[in-house]
Amino acid sequence: MRYYFDNAATSFPKSPAVLAAMEVYQRECGAAAGRGGYRSAIAAGKIVDDCRTIAGRVLHCDASRLIFTFNGTDGLNQAILGVCRPGDHVVTTTWEHNSVLRPLRYLEDRVEVSVTRLVPDRNGQVTPDAIKAALTSKTRLVIVQHASNVLGVVQPLMEIGEAVRSHGALFAVDAAQTAGHRSITVGDAPIDLWITSGHKGLGGPLGTGLFYIGSRAEEHIEPRRWGGTGTYSEDDRQPTELPDRYESGNLNVPGLAGLGAALSELTDEILTQRQQHERALVAELWDQLAHCSAITLYGPSPQEADRIGVISLNIAGFAPHELASILDEHYGIEGRAGLHCAPGVHRWLNTIETGGTYRMSLGPMITTEDMAHLARSLIEIAGGN
Repeated sequence: MRYYFDNAATSFPKSPAVLAAMEVYQRECGAAAGRGGYRSAIAAGKIVDDCRTIAGRVLHCDASRLIFTFNGTDGLNQAILGVCRPGDHVVTTTWEHNSVLRPLRYLEDRVEVSVTRLVPDRNGQVTPDAIKAALTSKTRLVIVQHASNVLGVVQPLMEIGEAVRSHGALFAVDAAQTAGHRSITVGDAPIDLWITSGHKGLGGPLGTGLFYIGSRAEEHIEPRRWGGTGTYSEDDRQPTELPDRYESGNLNVPGLAGLGAALSELTDEILTQRQQHERALVAELWDQLAHCSAITLYGPSPQEADRIGVISLNIAGFAPHELASILDEHYGIEGRAGLHCAPGVHRWLNTIETGGTYRMSLGPMITTEDMAHLARSLIEIAGGN
């Protein structure tokens, strides 16, 4: 039997509605969106429009401000490289994913942008006061992940956003690990740029992502891709209207068909139920494993800090990749070992030299029986004590 615990990388299984929507598009439509006036092209355009509308409902924001990207990395690059100019200052954390760290390092090395990287406190959080202290007259952007993809610790977004807004800088949020796991009213939050993949918690297929551009940010962000949009084709200048300004080239219509189907299944009530379900599963697993001396659980406990369904650990005597192979081969458990593209977290944990951690990440289909199997397997490998 297969036990899938790598939902922080991509969710599995996908809803049957997602698979059906993608198949219907591929079998019955197959046309590009916005590239013709014939019936199939119009149908493809409707798939895109419907997905955008549904996404606006789920995120409680103006749908016209949602840009389709090809993944979270695509959106984060657009946000960071589109906003920052020579001489600007950026505030972020050492815990960010490489999709944030690497564009910022590029800007430091090539574009004379300075970056302040804040180290989270003992509970893995960056406080609004720490953000305030780092802001300068040149700070243009503050970018923070909503939750760690290694430890699952959730940041106090609203408080940070208010601090950034009172300063006048732009606030960007990497929501790759919380979208689909936590409800959020993006349109009313003190967030200027909100980015996520579509294939993780939202339940869509790979090759999809969402990028929200708030009204405060619109005039400050330049596109990082130029080309055909199917609109204003007589002009060799990029359109200025949202969303066309940031959606050059053919969109991933089969992917958006699947993403739209996934989003259609999400409501605030369902997201609240998911959050409660994950919290209960994490707390139960933590309680069972904390009593095993050979197992090291990383980060604050669920009682000490708000966490999503992401847990990292190591077992004495086993390298993370060795542990992952044993769990896969002998117990049918699929998780991820390594640095998880977040080297700063592992420097904080002192695990970067030993291969990182073994990470388990939950999805809405994980059951209490699945978690019990996971706990028994880890305890058995650890020697039972």
